[in-house]
Amino acid sequence: MVLGPVLAIGTFVVLGPMGQGADSTSLRLILLGDFVYFLVLAGLILMRLAQMVAARRARSAGSRLTLRLTGVFAGIALVPTVLVAVFAGLTVNIGLEGWFSDRVRSVVGTSLQAAEAYQAEHKRDLVQDSRALAGFLNLRRQASTFMSDGELRELLIAGQAGIQRGVKEAYVIDGTGKIIARGDRSYLFDYEQPSSRDIVEAQKGETVLIEDWPISELRALIRLDAFVDRYLYISRKVDGQILSLLDQTRETVTLYQQLETARGRVIFEFGLVYFGFALILILAAVWLGLWFAERLSKPIGRLAAAAERVGAGDLDARVIEAEGDDEIATLGAAFNRMTSQLKGQRMALVENHRETEERRRLFDSVLSSVTSGVIGLDADGRIDFVNRAATQLLELDSIRDHSRELANAVPEFDNLFRRLQDGLNEVAQEEVRVSRGGRLESLLVRMAVRRNDLGAPEGYVVAFEDVTELVSAQRMAAWGDVARRIAHEIKNPLTPIQLSAERIKRKFGKITEGEDAEALEQLTGVIVRQTNDLRRIVDEFSRFARMPEPNRADHDLAQLVRDAVTLQQDALHGAELISDVPTEPVIVELDATMISQAVTNLIKNAGEAIESYIEKGPEDGFSPQVRLAMEVTPEQVTIRIADNGIGLPLDRARLFEPYVTTREKGTGLGLPIVKKIIEEHGGTLSLSDAPAFTEGAHRGALAEIRLPRARAALRAIKERGEAPGEVT
Repeated sequence: MVLGPVLAIGTFVVLGPMGQGADSTSLRLILLGDFVYFLVLAGLILMRLAQMVAARRARSAGSRLTLRLTGVFAGIALVPTVLVAVFAGLTVNIGLEGWFSDRVRSVVGTSLQAAEAYQAEHKRDLVQDSRALAGFLNLRRQASTFMSDGELRELLIAGQAGIQRGVKEAYVIDGTGKIIARGDRSYLFDYEQPSSRDIVEAQKGETVLIEDWPISELRALIRLDAFVDRYLYISRKVDGQILSLLDQTRETVTLYQQLETARGRVIFEFGLVYFGFALILILAAVWLGLWFAERLSKPIGRLAAAAERVGAGDLDARVIEAEGDDEIATLGAAFNRMTSQLKGQRMALVENHRETEERRRLFDSVLSSVTSGVIGLDADGRIDFVNRAATQLLELDSIRDHSRELANAVPEFDNLFRRLQDGLNEVAQEEVRVSRGGRLESLLVRMAVRRNDLGAPEGYVVAFEDVTELVSAQRMAAWGDVARRIAHEIKNPLTPIQLSAERIKRKFGKITEGEDAEALEQLTGVIVRQTNDLRRIVDEFSRFARMPEPNRADHDLAQLVRDAVTLQQDALHGAELISDVPTEPVIVELDATMISQAVTNLIKNAGEAIESYIEKGPEDGFSPQVRLAMEVTPEQVTIRIADNGIGLPLDRARLFEPYVTTREKGTGLGLPIVKKIIEEHGGTLSLSDAPAFTEGAHRGALAEIRLPRARAALRAIKERGEAPGEVT
């Protein structure tokens, strides 16, 4: 309502007092502002009218009164505004007809022709004078062999006097505009040097006319062909005011012709301006009617706004209850009671939801944190929940495998699940072997029926634990006990057997001859050799069963590894040994003999794996290699020994059990002893597939030793003042 009159006044000022024409930029900008105002206000009014019509169709209170008041205000503003706009359009049209009459057009054209004739006459005379004087000077120069500047000046004065119409000033200049000779009444202080552009035009042979109306002069510049780099520069006195009026007359005629051409557009633009005034008044009146109608129906408007807030979720919305006992007051009181009741009910629902959500988060947190795998199934045996441990142990995906049947996702669990589905027991348990990612693992699986609060079955719960290490530890303990018994039961008789065989050999060797003596020597030798082999086997069992406690001290682990590499450099069945060991000392508290034995054994195993692969028949271009790398951090030291040999079997967890080997000649005690040595030092030993040494090449085995740094070594690092990342 405020912006409309402001725009109307601005349009009037630009069009009237400021004298802006219909083609002016200012008028177009303010008309653009008027147009934007029309669109915005019309959009608001249409939106409001649409709301009112919708409310009227819905028979809401106050809608009929609002429409009636709006129509009255619009009608009052519409009739006079349309009349004024029509009258203004007729007035503008009549005024423009007077401006573009034949008499005005004739006067304008005649004045322009007279001014142009005056200008053309002076220009024609000056061109003739300049050419006549230039011809005079050229003839005299051709008749004379040599002519000085003084003689040129006399000729210029003589020629200037011979011009019938008279020349005010005459100069001979060079190509730079410098005066060479001056004519009669040609003074230096009156000299106006021509521009370089005018000199260039004159050099082409043209007569250049220079207009200088402020000082009432018309000058001509022409080249003297008989001279070298000389130009005749003369001026003539003219009426500058008349010739200045000629330019103004041209501009006026041009403007007049443009206005005559755009007369229809001007009438349209002025009509548009008046139409804009009418729209401003109409729209302002309609908006005023809407505002007034809204003031009359304000209680209903407040109720509608409060209802909108309630719909958006704000149950604190209240309306001011009107005084009295009519429908509006009753409606306000009922609305306030309704919002109070809704708020109480929502608070109870929110509290219940919060408690449920808290329980769900606690449930998810517990299941995600436990190390055991948990899978939830629906009544049809489809997966609807998988915790983090289950995704890691079985390589499942909570999104991909959701709603997937257990028999398809984990086929190893299918037999146990079908046994539970028979309904004989509520719980089923079994140890299941599962192969994932090239590893064979032992899982202790327990399945149970899940029931709702009423006791009806609604699904199943599958819980499982990785017992691979536990089974391996149990087997190791059993083998240790067996080894102690074997060492005890077998080692004692070995010495008497060996001594008896040697005694038989000495006693009967003297009394036997020939073939009997040879047979006696051979048979007793077999007994002694087999006894020694049994003693060696018993000694290996003894070492495995009674591994001595490590004699720990601070040692340079890097030097120990380098020594082991040096010893095994040429004992790997033709394989190349590549090592990456730090050159600086790596101080670790350990038993040097035991760790050296463990590293040497792993390097030896890598070489034997390559030998087995070569016996099997490698691919073309096979290059046997063993790679040893040592990585040092402030907390631990990692030694990785990789080969491109025959690789690991599927059930690689059993490789740490005694007498389990992949080689025909192996005893199966090497890896268990190494693992026991590493564990005695608080470290870990793991076997996995080695990365391919070249793209697409065969993958061997990777043994990884992780040893913790002893406190003494860490204390020495701190005493030397090294940063945590600088490990020596």
